[in-house]
Order: sequence, then C-alpha cells, then structure tokens
Amino acid sequence: MKLKKLTLLIILLNTSLFAQTITDAIKKTENERFAEATIDFNKLIAANPIDACNFFYAGENYFEKGELDSAVIFWNKTMQADPKSPFSFVGVGKALLMKGDVAGAQSQFALALSMTKNKNSEILRCVAKAYLTAESKNLDEAIRLLNLAIKKTPADIDCHLLMGDALNYKTPENGSAAIKSYNEVLKINPKSPKGIVRTAKLYQRAKNYRLADSLYKVAKAIDPTYAPSYRENAELNMMFNQSEKAIENWQKYLSLNNSYDSRFRYAVALFKGGRYCEAIPEILSVKNNAFTNYFIDRMLCYSYYECTTEPDAIKKGLEASALFFTTCPADKIVFTDYKYKGMLLSKNGQDSLAIIEFEKTSSLDEKSALELASDLAKLYMKFKNYNGVIAKYEYKLANNKLVGGEYYDLGRAYYFGPKNYVAADSAFSSLNRLSSKYIPGYFWRARAQIATDSTKANWLAVKSYQSVIDLIVVEERSSTKYKAFVLEASRYLGDYYVNSPSKDPAKAKECWNIVYSLEPEDKQAKAFLGIK
Repeated sequence: MKLKKLTLLIILLNTSLFAQTITDAIKKTENERFAEATIDFNKLIAANPIDACNFFYAGENYFEKGELDSAVIFWNKTMQADPKSPFSFVGVGKALLMKGDVAGAQSQFALALSMTKNKNSEILRCVAKAYLTAESKNLDEAIRLLNLAIKKTPADIDCHLLMGDALNYKTPENGSAAIKSYNEVLKINPKSPKGIVRTAKLYQRAKNYRLADSLYKVAKAIDPTYAPSYRENAELNMMFNQSEKAIENWQKYLSLNNSYDSRFRYAVALFKGGRYCEAIPEILSVKNNAFTNYFIDRMLCYSYYECTTEPDAIKKGLEASALFFTTCPADKIVFTDYKYKGMLLSKNGQDSLAIIEFEKTSSLDEKSALELASDLAKLYMKFKNYNGVIAKYEYKLANNKLVGGEYYDLGRAYYFGPKNYVAADSAFSSLNRLSSKYIPGYFWRARAQIATDSTKANWLAVKSYQSVIDLIVVEERSSTKYKAFVLEASRYLGDYYVNSPSKDPAKAKECWNIVYSLEPEDKQAKAFLGIK
C-alpha cells in the first residue's frame, strides 16, 4: 500500500514538473526568447517523445520566430508522436493552412474539435489562433471559437487577448471592440504585461505617442523580462523619430533575446536613426551568420557611403551596391539605390559612370528627376558641361525647387557656358534676394552686369560692387578669401566716380586709397593719388 502511494506521488510530482516546464517554455516563446525556448522544447521532446503537445508548441515557437518551414515540420510530427491527440490534428491542420490548403486544414480542425466536443478551451484557442495568423484569415470562425472558449474558461487571459486581436483585425478603423477584450485581460490580471502591451499598440496605431509610450513603460516596470514591451516601445520611438530612445530599448531587448533576427531589427533601428558607423558591424554580424536579404545589402551600401571613418568605405560600399543589384528583385529597387551607387562612384573618382547612373534614375519618374537634378548638375559642373548644369537647374527652377546655392551655380554656368550674361544676371539677382549677405553673389552679378555693359555706358555694376565693399569688413579686406573681390570692386567704383556723370572726387579717392592699401604698386591707384 505504501509502495502504491509512493508511486502515485512520484507520478504526480513528475506531472507537476512537466507542466511547469512546458509552461516555462511557452512563456519564453511569449517573451520572444526563442533560442532558450527551443532548448526547453528539445529537452521536453527527448524526455517524452510521444506527447504531441510538446511538438505542437515547439512548432509554435518556430512560427513566432519567423521560421515557418521548421514550424511545419514540428506540427506534422505531432501526428507521428500521438495520432490520437487533438493537438496532432490541430498541428497538421496548421501545417496545411500555412501551405494554403484551407479545405484540408478545416477537416483536421473539425476532427480536433469533435474529439474534445468543443469543450477544451485550449484546443478551441489554438484553432482560433491558426485562423488569425494564417495569410488567409477566417476572422468570423476565430471569433466563434474564442467565444466558446471564453464561456468554458472565462478567466483564460490568452483567450481574451486573441479575441482582442481578432476584433482588431475585423474593425481596424475602430479599436473600441478590441479595447474591451484587452480590458477584460486587465480585469483578470491588472498587472498582465501582455494585456498592457496590446492596449499600448492600439494607442500607437492611433498615433497617441505619449499614452502608448507610458503604457510600454508600465509593462516594462511590471515585468522587466517581458521582451516584447521593449521591442514595441523601440518601434514606437522610431515612428516618432526618437532614435536614441529606440536604440536604448533595442539594447535592452537584445539583453533578453540576443538572436540574429533581433540583431537585424536592432541594425535597422541604428540605420534609420542615422547611426551608420554603428550599424555597419551589426549588419555584418547578422549577414556573416547566414541571416541575409537584399535589404541588408542596401543598408550596407548606404551606410558605407555615410560613414566617412570606415576604412575603405567607398570600395566596400560599391561592393555592397553591386551585390544588392544582383540579388534585389527589379520591382523592389528604388531611386535612392541608384543615387547611392552614383554617389559612391563619384567619390571613387568615377564621375562619368556616376552620371550614367543618375541619368538612368532620373528617367524613372518626375520625383527621381527632381531629387537627382542637383547631384547631376554638380557632376556636370566638374566636367564644365555648362549646358548640362543649366538643363538640370532650370528643370528645378520650373518646379519651384531651386535653392540659394544652386542659383549661384546656375549663374556661373550661364556666364561661362553659353555666355548668356542676362540670364546669369537674373540668377545672381535671385541668389542675392535669398541670401542677402552672400558676398560672391554680388561679386558675380557685377561681372555679369559688366559683360552686358562692356562700354560702361550705363555703369550697371555699381550697386553690386558697392555691396561687395559694404559687406566685407575692413579687417578682412586683405584676406586671401576677399582681397581679389575688394580690389576689383574698388577699381570699378574708383573709375565710376572719376569718369561717370556722377563724378565724386572724394569717393573716388576713398576707393583708390583702398586699392593702394592692398596693392601699393598699383599704377592706377598711384596715378590718381599722385604717388610716385
């Protein structure tokens, strides 16, 4: 009799230990600690290879991790483990549903529900979740099953969470129904991080940053090990350009779930936050561990260009760009991919190839043409292709997109290229209105005006040269930067006050004194001032 009692006690202890272990494993999946959960499920399967439940939840772990093929393998193994378990029929049904066999999946689910007479809330919930997570969702059936499960076990938090998810999918424009279900979770357990995070996500979708952020913080305070709260908070931060906070949350998330999938998301956060030099080693880390996609090569290409301190950055950027264009589907390539390729080529001294890339991209659409017009104009200026410069900047001007410094280059292109001095004068005039303190704008407008008034019949450049003198402080007149400007302006104005109808000996003397102070051997200045 004592032996029977001891045997029963051992069985109960083992059952309790097993239940606790699978509960822990499932919790690790929920906390997105997938690698640790995988280890736990493998131990459970090794200890009890005929329990379909172990295989089913191991498949769920792979599914949540994003490894669908592995998930399908484990779901199908449920039937091999125990062909009489309702979990086996749910597992095979999920495998079929994820492969697109809806009729086959429904047949398997019907068998699982029939075996349990629609009274096992866990089986009801698992089938409902299958309908919610499939590509072709069956929301009405999921909601029906969840209502049955909730009637059976009204205190089951997971049923209410899934109901909220289902209602959220059904009426995405109105989250009030979903909120009611999530509130039921918080009535049952006010400190449920899962319920709090689900609620925060609804406010996040409604772009209520402050409330969503505060709820994520509450969830993290209640359970610092609940990894999804850090991930969701990080993604919220990125939505509202809070890159520093996003990166901080990602780092905490990684301390709980240091998988390559997580590190990839962290690399994306660094990249989107403009921290390119920090993003590079993270991107390479996941890439070198067989976690790769075309977006990784795109991020590498862009990051190498932006990170000027990275050794051989341009060479590495071109290599990443070349790989990207060989692996990325044509319909996924965007104009910035060509732009960065062109900029890398230009930095590598291959300006002619850069022009080809930019022109190719400009032909895609108007947005691309406007975006790349400035880059092309600058490259054309390097080659002294002034007509090319003019064409690009005039295109921007026609679309009201030309900015201050670009008027300067446009004016110089007209001046040196077709020698259209009137157009050059107009460009410099626009520049002066936009940047009233920019001295080169007045200087080059004066030159354009001289070119259209070479006989000085109208002395058109007087105001422009006077602006040059007025804007350069006395202490800077002799500087390398401004000396040539001051000499040219002073000589013109000195000549004007001597030879124009507006003769003014005092002002003429002032101008020629400026010339003499900068160039004591200037013949004109010495002659006017009577210096031998």
